[in-house]
Amino acid sequence: MDGRLETATLGGGCFWCVEAVFDELRGVRRVEPGYSGGHVERPTYEQVCTGLTGHAEVVQVSFDPREISYRELLEVFFAVHDPTTKDRQGPDVGPQYRSVIFYHDEEQRRTAEEVISELEARGIWDGPIVTEVAPFTAFYPAEEYHRDYFRRNPDQPYCRVVIAPKVAKFRKEFLERLKA
Repeated sequence: MDGRLETATLGGGCFWCVEAVFDELRGVRRVEPGYSGGHVERPTYEQVCTGLTGHAEVVQVSFDPREISYRELLEVFFAVHDPTTKDRQGPDVGPQYRSVIFYHDEEQRRTAEEVISELEARGIWDGPIVTEVAPFTAFYPAEEYHRDYFRRNPDQPYCRVVIAPKVAKFRKEFLERLKA
């Protein structure tokens, strides 16, 4: 790595789903599932699942801005989850599954707010976008068994029923942006 990588921290429901999509995106160098936005230091998955830690399941994405912009990452982010449901993505319910963008600098904040405004103006969804835009404070990596979950467990029922359709939709919509 030449130091030119940037970081995005995004929560769009279950981190297994979001990781599986961003892992295939050209310009993305690393995707790490974890927890952010809460008040408990070094939380466990079990603690986050209670909904009482304040943390969201997120992915931390290291990307090369010469290959993909932050705006393009956000376009994919909004295409692969429902930003209109508060504390819910499909069967996953609770504040840990909220739609959230943790910005790392003012430029990311401005870009996130611009993208949300543009999407709202286009009226893509029936309801308003409820995605939280908040400053990044800390990231706690998820336990090892969560990493590359979809790739390692493609036949697990949740993967087949929930993640595989999201990945298929992503591949179809963003074919030109997939890694070779």
